[in-house]
Amino acid sequence: MLPLICIAGPTASGKTRLAIKLAEHFNAEILSFDSRQFYSELNIGTAKPDADLLMRVPHHFINCGSIHEPISAGAFSRAARKCIATLQAQQKTIIAVGGSGLYLKALLYGLDDMATVDPIIRQELIQQYLQFGIQYLQTELAKADPVYWKQVDKHNPQRVMRALEIIRGTGKPYSHFLQQTAPAPFTPALLLGIELSREKLYVQINARVDHMIKAGLLDEVRALLPFQHLGPLKTVGYRELFLYLQNQCSLNQAIEAIKQHTRHYAKRQITWFKNQMPLNYFKTDDLNAILNYINQNAV
Repeated sequence: MLPLICIAGPTASGKTRLAIKLAEHFNAEILSFDSRQFYSELNIGTAKPDADLLMRVPHHFINCGSIHEPISAGAFSRAARKCIATLQAQQKTIIAVGGSGLYLKALLYGLDDMATVDPIIRQELIQQYLQFGIQYLQTELAKADPVYWKQVDKHNPQRVMRALEIIRGTGKPYSHFLQQTAPAPFTPALLLGIELSREKLYVQINARVDHMIKAGLLDEVRALLPFQHLGPLKTVGYRELFLYLQNQCSLNQAIEAIKQHTRHYAKRQITWFKNQMPLNYFKTDDLNAILNYINQNAV
């Protein structure tokens, strides 16, 4: 049986296309660790696989939740491990794919060392966020953990509060726990990374954003305007268009901001994976090399 095949990389790098090719080759099923694609309300802006792809290959953890009930890395890890155990018992090959590094790390190695803190701390953080805004928490995180500050999505209050929750509860930087990994993943796994130039990635990002706009992203965001305060919507592609819909910028400015913020996000993803995961890098179009690597490491 093949190990768990994990494909990780930045947004718009071609992960989904590669995962589909491998899934069809190995008659495998796909498990997504893209934290934004969990939510059924977010479609165009998360580059979710279309209906045709979802029909061609069985997918797990796509449209598995709602923006009204955010899914943490720990909750995902527990559910995904159960899913993997079930599929492996059926002798299924599994391909995990996504760009949410913390969720992949939680899946493979767990986050138990930092999972339990006093719930009062979380309540205090929520109260401070509501009273003082995200800037107040950003300032604390930047001072308390400058390493993680360089990686985190600074505009996502859930990510900022989670880090501060751990820092306040343990007295240690959040990055300290992220750097701790078990000697081996919970199940045999092959870790594949996407190799492509920064220039090509940025071209693909810009093209993807243009495609999203043409596909109706603005209408999708408009329908979600009443829920813009929810954590899953404090994300690239949505928060910029919320500003446009509130007459705080022009549509062109919002689109350019999405492109810029997506490029910044991709840069953080690249840095995170290089520092946190022992990936073996391949070009997405070098299918023979990828297949050889996988077959040579069958268990």
